Amino acid sequence: MAENQLRILVGMHRIVNEMDRETSHIAKEYDLTIGQFGVLEALFNKGDLSVGEVQEKILSTSGTIPVIVRNLMKRDLITQKSDERDKRRVILSLTDTGRKVIEQVYPKNVEGIKGIVDRLTPKEQEQLVSLLRKFQK
Repeated sequence: MAENQLRILVGMHRIVNEMDRETSHIAKEYDLTIGQFGVLEALFNKGDLSVGEVQEKILSTSGTIPVIVRNLMKRDLITQKSDERDKRRVILSLTDTGRKVIEQVYPKNVEGIKGIVDRLTPKEQEQLVSLLRKFQK
């Protein structure tokens, strides 16, 4: 691997790790793991989703999702029900309690991430978005 390629890889990992630490710190204030926050955030922004859709949105493995879902259900933050059209699919929804929690956590997370991204000027942010799009398939 060329030196610049390695620097890009390490640099991208470091910034993602920093953003994850920020999110984890904020989530911890509400007794949430980063995975639990991810599920609540996905349901908050996208509405009801199947377990598979949530897993895809939060980039989680199939082994961790059942634990996350079970723990969120124990705290009455989400519910699950069978899809009426396909009984094999399970649909997750926020409860009123879950919505209240994510409505508090989400804006704090946005501000935390914004604080990291705002190290770049608006022009640099646009350039970065443009460059990152080149990695998408």
